Amino acid sequence: MNERRSRSLLIDRDVERLKQQLARFQPFLSRKTTSASLEDFDQTTQRLISRIFGSSSEFVEAYEYAKVGEAGSLVNLPEEAQEHGARDVYRESLQQRRQVLESCLSKLTALRSSRVQPTGIAGIRVADYMSHDVRSVHKDATLQEAARLLSKWKVGSLLVDDDRRYIGIITDTDLSRKGTAKGLDPSTSTVKTCMSKPVISIEDDEPLAAAIALMKQKTIRHLAVTEDGTIIGVLSVSDLLRAYSELAGLDVEMAGEE
Repeated sequence: MNERRSRSLLIDRDVERLKQQLARFQPFLSRKTTSASLEDFDQTTQRLISRIFGSSSEFVEAYEYAKVGEAGSLVNLPEEAQEHGARDVYRESLQQRRQVLESCLSKLTALRSSRVQPTGIAGIRVADYMSHDVRSVHKDATLQEAARLLSKWKVGSLLVDDDRRYIGIITDTDLSRKGTAKGLDPSTSTVKTCMSKPVISIEDDEPLAAAIALMKQKTIRHLAVTEDGTIIGVLSVSDLLRAYSELAGLDVEMAGEE
């Protein structure tokens, strides 16, 4: 899947998520009985807006002010008609929450319609450059088998499973530093003796810059990529190099690990 199509799919998904969030908000506006907590709704909404537009976005700030009924002037939101008499601050704050969500949706819809994409590394998300192939090996497989799979699939890492879940990751570097360098017999030593754990992951709609920062912080070269907590791919250093190469206008096919 090319990068442009990947970004388009992400925008489509974000538009749908905002629409779903607006639908979840309707019971609060209509004052219908609901088991949902407004506090939980606010937290979920602010995380969603932050992921889509960035934590420093004016929309994040606007929603924060909307919770106390003071969002109107921050993002050119339409003014609500006010009835004469005492202000209903709670009601106003609900209306302004809705306005912020609708403004976010309008912004994203316009972006999709115009096919204008953010430029630079700040406008790129993890999903734009991740590998969608999730390759794995069992924890009790031999290091020799892990090396064979790395070579077969031409990748630099394998997720490690225990038949139920992913419990770690093993890379070509792990094989050399933790296996060969320590004199382990690759034909008898198992993957679990050399794997790294736990699995470090990042959500697919996070900025690529966040992935770079996480790799630096953890001193690793591979990240599992998740969608709503479920692993759907892997991002490696070579993917980052490919991103920088394309941003620099270099038509370079990256060789080596994936």
